[in-house]
Amino acid sequence: MDEILLLIESYGYIALFGLLAVGIVGIPIPDEILMTTVGSLTTIDGPLSFGKSLLASFAGTMVGMIVSYYLGNTVGKPFLYKYGKWVKLTPERLDLVESWFKKYGLWTVVFGYYIPGIRHFTCYWAGVSGVKLWRYLLFAGCGALIWCMTFLTLGHFIGVNAPRIMGVVHHYLGITGIIIAVVVVVGLIIYWRVRKTKSLTK
Repeated sequence: MDEILLLIESYGYIALFGLLAVGIVGIPIPDEILMTTVGSLTTIDGPLSFGKSLLASFAGTMVGMIVSYYLGNTVGKPFLYKYGKWVKLTPERLDLVESWFKKYGLWTVVFGYYIPGIRHFTCYWAGVSGVKLWRYLLFAGCGALIWCMTFLTLGHFIGVNAPRIMGVVHHYLGITGIIIAVVVVVGLIIYWRVRKTKSLTK
């Protein structure tokens, strides 16, 4: 993490953009810790601007997601199963994401952001499954914006303690992420059913 901070200090927003782009593709970058740390640098006396950090992080995240989508769409499922392990795309995780896609469709991309080790797979699998690019960009863009805003804002208000706190959270984020994902999915299902019921009663 110290090397990553040095990159941010030396190259600023360009480093933030590049780190998130390669992180989404699958290079092991501690994304949540990076984002909250950057958020802590956007305080009044900090060297970074919150708005510019949000723009750079959102752009980097979307570039990474588009690259992953096109790789999945181009090389296909067999290639990912054979060589994906080099970027931690293990068959077990690919099977898990495939099952989620069958159940929840592109919502998997949205809530997958909050589950470390999974967000990378959802992008690849969207490409493998042949989802239309415009639909993918719509869901991926909404998810990316919410994710970037969440962790940047968290870091901004936590301040200098952000890296230490997020180090602990990241350790347990697998469980936390699953809980968040379940809550989001249940909420969406309830919302969809209520909306459907209202439309039928009109």
